[in-house]
Amino acid sequence: MEDREPWRIGRIDENFRRSAVLILFGALDDVPSRHAEHEAGIGRDLDVLLVQRAATLRSHPGQVAFPGGRLDPGDGDPHELMTVPGGRVSGAHVRAAVREAEEETGLDPRGVEVLGALAPVPLPVSNHLVTPVLGWWHDVSPVDVVDHAESSLVFRVPVLDLIDPANRHLASVTRGPQTYRSPAFTVPVAGTSSTVTVWGFTGVLLDRVLTALGWAEPWDTRRERPAPL
Repeated sequence: MEDREPWRIGRIDENFRRSAVLILFGALDDVPSRHAEHEAGIGRDLDVLLVQRAATLRSHPGQVAFPGGRLDPGDGDPHELMTVPGGRVSGAHVRAAVREAEEETGLDPRGVEVLGALAPVPLPVSNHLVTPVLGWWHDVSPVDVVDHAESSLVFRVPVLDLIDPANRHLASVTRGPQTYRSPAFTVPVAGTSSTVTVWGFTGVLLDRVLTALGWAEPWDTRRERPAPL
């Protein structure tokens, strides 16, 4: 299988594992964007939920990601469809995305409305086929790290901080003779003086979603920095 959209991710083999992530948008909390145009910008009233994986994990350690994980048998048949506002989607992927988000962040799943799902995207480094599930957080609940062995941080990022051109660059990783690049976002963590960088698979998904929604602003694609490995 291949993904041939811009910022192509690559191939997986026939023994791939199915997984899902939850791209959850909610109403912006009382910590506004630091983007200078936040008073009038697109998406100024929205944020998105992210987690930072624990540095001790074997797979993607320390990387920022959407909450999510592999499908479990209890999630059902991935080929059975359910109806959501965006059309017919795999119920198993929806259940997996919401279940994993609850397990990782402690959110109340009753406050999440699933809007739809994007086409599955291959993640070759771990041989997963990932279905991004889009959700609206209509009744926001408190979130935090549930298991420190799995995550080191749970946080919400204003959409305007993601689309701020000053926060965008390409993250590069060199393995042998090959250099890989992905869209990246270096954004502040609310309530702290720290920043985190969203890159790799999650950076690709964010870039595509923001572009598809018409929210992305032009940014300097010549700006390149080493990925924070």
